[in-house]
Amino acid sequence: MARYYLNDNAQANGDHEVHKEGCAWMPLTYNRTYLGIFGSCRQAVQQARRHYSSVNGCYYCSTDCHTS
Repeated sequence: MARYYLNDNAQANGDHEVHKEGCAWMPLTYNRTYLGIFGSCRQAVQQARRHYSSVNGCYYCSTDCHTS
């Protein structure tokens, strides 16, 4: 189980990335939304889609959910 956060700033391709707590690429506190505690990044990505339609896992900390 880990805490996950959503980057409120979209990447150049329009995706909002999901990060696991402790990630070196975690957005600043004022640029992120706390998603909750989940057993996998897939659950966190599902939760993130309630905020934004274009969501992706971080390449570094949520590799299983990184698609682009």
